[in-house]
Amino acid sequence: MHEQQEPLDALPDEVAAAAFRRLVKHLQHRHDAENIELMGLAGFCRNCLADWIRDAGYDGDKAAARELIHGMPMEEWKATRQSAATQDQLDRMATSLEKNGPDLR
Repeated sequence: MHEQQEPLDALPDEVAAAAFRRLVKHLQHRHDAENIELMGLAGFCRNCLADWIRDAGYDGDKAAARELIHGMPMEEWKATRQSAATQDQLDRMATSLEKNGPDLR
């Protein structure tokens, strides 16, 4: 029996890569969309993208991956772009993460 390929997996790598780069550039521009808010809404954030590129074979360490995704060193990002999370934001993030499937953890 022939197993059917998922449509997303059939997307050419160059198309997927271009879309990924556009997403990262968008997030670098929209620093007002804070990671904690992304986590609470969608269950992923910039740091997740950094982890995912490492899982996909990126040779850099965690700090290098985060710098690539954030467009600056993590320490600079935290100092200039990140505000303290509220308990409500942390609670929404926890609820959102529970919805993630095993492929997204």
